[in-house]
Amino acid sequence: MGLLEGKTALIFGVANKYSIAWGISQVMHREGAELAFSYAGPKLERRVRPLAESVGAKLIEECDVTDDAAIDRVFEKVAETYGTIDILVHAIAFAEREDLDGRFVDTSRSGFKTALEVSAYSLVALTQRAEPLMPNGGSIVTLTYYGSVAVMPHYNVMGVAKAALESSVRYLAHDLGPKGIRVNAISAGPIKTLSASGVAGFRKMLSYHDECAPLRQTVTQEDVGNAALYLCSDLGARVTGQVIYVDAGWSILGMTVPLEELDRDEDE
Repeated sequence: MGLLEGKTALIFGVANKYSIAWGISQVMHREGAELAFSYAGPKLERRVRPLAESVGAKLIEECDVTDDAAIDRVFEKVAETYGTIDILVHAIAFAEREDLDGRFVDTSRSGFKTALEVSAYSLVALTQRAEPLMPNGGSIVTLTYYGSVAVMPHYNVMGVAKAALESSVRYLAHDLGPKGIRVNAISAGPIKTLSASGVAGFRKMLSYHDECAPLRQTVTQEDVGNAALYLCSDLGARVTGQVIYVDAGWSILGMTVPLEELDRDEDE
């Protein structure tokens, strides 16, 4: 019997088979969860629908998370189809490409609003609708990144949005704790996804992570999926308001020069 047998998970943010949200979906399906999906727009449907159908999803709906009416429609259909849910996965983030290049100080007002609304407020909006569908408690998980607490090249306004997202996790956990609803975030190391491709220099960042992270490994979709499984199953029953790092140890480093390079300097 799987760790999520008998539970229903609603997943926002799958874009294709390389998405972290899809890695989470696969692990949850493996552990017996019933899955429902929402995708961002018509262009993504041709990629998302076959994936969702491959795991037997009964509900696959488009949703613009900047539109309250669209969110309401999705949750109405979720309520009609399942009655209640146990898990909400929020894997949504967006910033205009021009606001990820250059300097953060040059971020436009509209770009700032877009990044914060899509990447941070959307968690609040989805949680508002999920709360009534979790009468017996539940688990909400979102995805963040280390750029929320330290400067990362070309992350800019997205780092600020992720900081707001992590703070939202804590406040939501406080509000919903009495109802048995837990809210947590996973801070994943760099993974080659559609959204990551929008960050300049990502390939170099990925190889550098492999050289410098304490475990000398990059992170996989399945690694993040297994962490989400822990948070959404009874294994994480007393964990809420936390940011769990799944980054091969990168976040503990004070210096990101490979130890081997320092050793070579000593030899010379």
